[in-house]
Amino acid sequence: MPVLYKLNQDKRLTSTTKGRWFARSVQVATIDIEGLAKIMQANCTVKAADIKAVLTELVETMSAQLQNSMRVKLDGLGAFKIGLKTKGAATAAEFSAGKNVVGMRINFQPEAKIDASGTRQQALLNGAKVQEAPKNDVVTKPTATPTV
Repeated sequence: MPVLYKLNQDKRLTSTTKGRWFARSVQVATIDIEGLAKIMQANCTVKAADIKAVLTELVETMSAQLQNSMRVKLDGLGAFKIGLKTKGAATAAEFSAGKNVVGMRINFQPEAKIDASGTRQQALLNGAKVQEAPKNDVVTKPTATPTV
């Protein structure tokens, strides 16, 4: 299935691209670990319950390792690390974590490969196609049907 998009016009008054049309990706549903496990079970010999257990443990282990200042790399997917949002201090001596660190976030860097033409291709986008979403299609509660 292709990546769906809808067209949106830039209507911001001060925008340099005001009036131009841009594609915005559309997500038709959300799939969770259980849904992923069912698809994965159909593609291999491991049971969905075992897959769910491994994925659940992966989340817990990644959280612990990220909080230990580790960069977590999942081959074929990408790397995760914690980033900080801070307020600047006038001098290094005046900086304190309690006063100057105002937030944290997870930074994700997708795995990428460079093809023969020198273009970076993100692994998760390899082979992706796009298609305009059907117009006037109102979905109130989408149900994800696992694709096998």
